[in-house]
Amino acid sequence: MGKKEIDDRFKKFGTVSFTATTRVNDFITNLESGKVTGTQCNGCGIKFFPPRADCHKCLTTDMTWFDVDGNGKLITYSTLKYGPQGFEGDLPYSIAVLDYGDYKVFGRIADGIDVDELKIGMEMTAAVNTLPNGQLNYVFKKA
Repeated sequence: MGKKEIDDRFKKFGTVSFTATTRVNDFITNLESGKVTGTQCNGCGIKFFPPRADCHKCLTTDMTWFDVDGNGKLITYSTLKYGPQGFEGDLPYSIAVLDYGDYKVFGRIADGIDVDELKIGMEMTAAVNTLPNGQLNYVFKKA
């Protein structure tokens, strides 16, 4: 009997990958295709970001991928001057939450955007980003 293959695509995500495996590894394949994606429950219709493999509301595992596209509204942001292990070289950096209506997305503000340019309510978009080390993430850019 052969060794079971492990789906460890998630090790490609983020500045520091805290896990190599997850039940939503297609998130990485979607990033590699230039798409930021979430999941939607086929039972009750609720949307999730970050993506989930199951629905906490109706307890189904019947989920579909959707694209996080278009513009979201900036609802909050903060500049971090201290970061967790592995992020020391990135400091300071800004994080934010965008409201897309049916769901919200938490992430990082793209490099090159000065915090003084940010205004609550402004439109921004989530975009795939490749880090200098080849890892993938997504960032928020001005719409």
